[in-house]
Amino acid sequence: MLKVMRVAEGLSWSLVVPVKTLAAAKTRLAAAAGPHRRALAVAVACDTVAAALVTPRVARVLAVTADPAVAGPLAEVGARVVDDPLGGLNAALRRGAAEAVRLAPGDAVGALQADLPALRPAELDRVLTAAGEFEQSFLADAAEVGTTFYGTLPGTPFTPGFGGESRARHLGRGAKEITLDGVPSVRRDVDTPADLEAALALGVGPRTAAVAARILADGSLPGSTRAG
Repeated sequence: MLKVMRVAEGLSWSLVVPVKTLAAAKTRLAAAAGPHRRALAVAVACDTVAAALVTPRVARVLAVTADPAVAGPLAEVGARVVDDPLGGLNAALRRGAAEAVRLAPGDAVGALQADLPALRPAELDRVLTAAGEFEQSFLADAAEVGTTFYGTLPGTPFTPGFGGESRARHLGRGAKEITLDGVPSVRRDVDTPADLEAALALGVGPRTAAVAARILADGSLPGSTRAG
C-alpha cells in the first residue's frame, strides 16, 4: 500500500539527470539538426538542469554523464556531475541516486529526463508536490508511453524502469502515476523533429532557443524556411 507523505509541503528533492555522450545523443534529430546536433544536445540538457535548479522544492541536481564535453557545461549551470558507470540508463540513474542519498539522506530522490528544454520551474514544482504524497511515483511523457519523471520518498528503494514503454513498466512495479493538468513542459521530452517543434511552441530555454534559431535558419525543421 502506498504511504502518504506526512508533510509533503516541506519535502526537498535531489534530482538525478542522466545525460548521454554526445556521440549517442539526439541521433533521431541528426537529419534535422545537421551540424548543430551536438550543440543542441548540450543546450537542451543545460536548459533542463538550469530550470530544475530554480524550482523551489529542488535542493540539488546531479547530472550523470561519461562525456567531459557535456560535464563541463552542466557543472557551469550548477549541476553536481557524477560519473556514468556505462551500464545503461537505469544504472546511471541508480548511481546518481546513491550519490544523492549520500549527500542528503533525508531528501526525496527523483529521476528527470535530460531533454525537457521547455521545462517550467512552477510546473515541475507542482509535479514534485504531487510526488511527495506517494512512496514512489512517475509522470508519463506527452505520448503517454514513456516517462519523464520518476521519484521516491526518503527510505524508499529507488528502482527506475526507464526505456521504451516505461509508463507501463512503472505502473507494473507499483509506482503511482501523477495525473496533473497544466504541466506540459514537464512531459514534453524531445527526441524527434516534431518533438522539437512542439517544445519550441511551448517556449524553450535560452540555450536551446539559440541553437534552434541556427537550425531554423538552415531550413531543416519541418515547416521552416531557409534564411535568405
